[in-house]
Amino acid sequence: MAFGSGAMTNSIGEIRNADCILVIGSNTTENHPVIALEIKTAVRQKGAKLIVADPRRIDLVNEAHLWLGQKPGTDVALINGMIQAIIAQGWLNKTFVEERTEGLEALAKSVKEFTPETVEKITGVPAQDLVEAARLFAQAPHSSILYAMGITQHATGTNNVLALANLAMITGQIGKLYSGVNPLRGQNNVQGACDMGGLPNVYTGYQRVDDQTAQKKFEKAWGVPLSPRPGLTLMEMMKGITEGKVKALFIMGENPLLSDPNANKVQEELKHLDLLVVQDIFLSETAELAHIVLPGVSFAEKDGTFTNTERRVQRVRKAIEPVGSARQDWQIISELSTQMGYPMQYNSPAAIMEEIASLTPSYGGIRYERLEGLGLQWPCPSVDHPGTPLLHKDKFTRGKGKFHVTPYVPAPELPDEEYPFLLTTGRVLYHYHTMISRKSKGLSEIYPEGLLEINPEDARRLGIQPDNGLVEVASRRGKVKVKAKISENLQPGMVFMTFHFKEAAANLLTLDVLDPVAKIPGYKVCAVKIQKI
Repeated sequence: MAFGSGAMTNSIGEIRNADCILVIGSNTTENHPVIALEIKTAVRQKGAKLIVADPRRIDLVNEAHLWLGQKPGTDVALINGMIQAIIAQGWLNKTFVEERTEGLEALAKSVKEFTPETVEKITGVPAQDLVEAARLFAQAPHSSILYAMGITQHATGTNNVLALANLAMITGQIGKLYSGVNPLRGQNNVQGACDMGGLPNVYTGYQRVDDQTAQKKFEKAWGVPLSPRPGLTLMEMMKGITEGKVKALFIMGENPLLSDPNANKVQEELKHLDLLVVQDIFLSETAELAHIVLPGVSFAEKDGTFTNTERRVQRVRKAIEPVGSARQDWQIISELSTQMGYPMQYNSPAAIMEEIASLTPSYGGIRYERLEGLGLQWPCPSVDHPGTPLLHKDKFTRGKGKFHVTPYVPAPELPDEEYPFLLTTGRVLYHYHTMISRKSKGLSEIYPEGLLEINPEDARRLGIQPDNGLVEVASRRGKVKVKAKISENLQPGMVFMTFHFKEAAANLLTLDVLDPVAKIPGYKVCAVKIQKI
């Protein structure tokens, strides 16, 4: 099943009508509070059964029928275990599987060993809870899967996602209303950036750079020869600097010094560049290292579109004129391009949208005048097309949905005698990514500093008191000082840190091992030791 885009298959408004909701790897109330309200509506008003699979006892657990507190990094084993139980108990949707999928035999064979008892040993989730979760999900008329970075930001992130697709297909919980596989994108236009070719292996709309037809089409439109070779991902670029292959970087609206793993190494790498250009709205930690800083504009100073997590393309309108010497991002890029010998001349964002539509089948029918009101959900191939709220209704993009074998591989770094704790990281409700929100006085008063959450039992053993809890957290890559917060929400041996705060930067500690396919770093699992200061 190809979710090339990692987009929601269904719409946000459908969540409240689901009969069963599996939330895995998403602290929804803190990261997607509006979607969390939809989940709560489903549970409180419609009697939906909520299954929360999360190593921490997050806020949503209070609404849940079942909490599966799996150990970090064991998601594939958990999902394979649910699939094993579904096959063993005969709960699979035979009609859907026969008519719309292929590869069941290989899948069934691969999950055979994931019996509830075996999975309990790997994940720590009681066998009977696993089987009950499988039953609820398979037998509900409409079951929806919601997931976020807690699934993707692992060395096995791709297999985590494929395993969830397997679960949706084997139960037939996809291609119909109130169900589906629904990744929640972390920021307002992550989906739009990917749709527009902000990935190193595709043009707009996931048209591959190594596909000759796509290559010829874009060469004709832009009047230049294009390379069929995929580019580098973020982490590969950083490695490329060390190897002397990457000499210059143009960073736009990104702060890798706080948001990338193994931050000490990132800082060293950025200092090695011959040229670092940063285009941003604030002087971020990364911008402080730059040779040249170009002042871009915020959402309030520009016209354009955002594409949200449910594939909805929406208009953004300029509320104020750009502040100071800031300029429109598209104008900065166009002028740079022109100076470098490729004249780029657009007279407005609407003209850019016209070009996008002419080259991108899924955006073919999207024009500014059609985006008044609620916008349109892609695919929207022609100007008379109403948009597509629901994906894979009658068939999958590739025809039949393909089951993938997803072996379980333990996380690349686990606790040992020297580093006995397992650290996982995430966000809090009050702050946005690498802390633009910190410039807001009110938010900084509510949540002023980074914290390390630790189980009371571990805190007692280390002599950490609630009122004087400054600790040093160290991994094989770096160390930070941070205030400890004693919390019942974590199991013993596990600690949690937010990654927003530069003075307690969790990503000095995290591991930069990548998922082999998606090349996403494993932010969610690494080993640390903790010392009371």
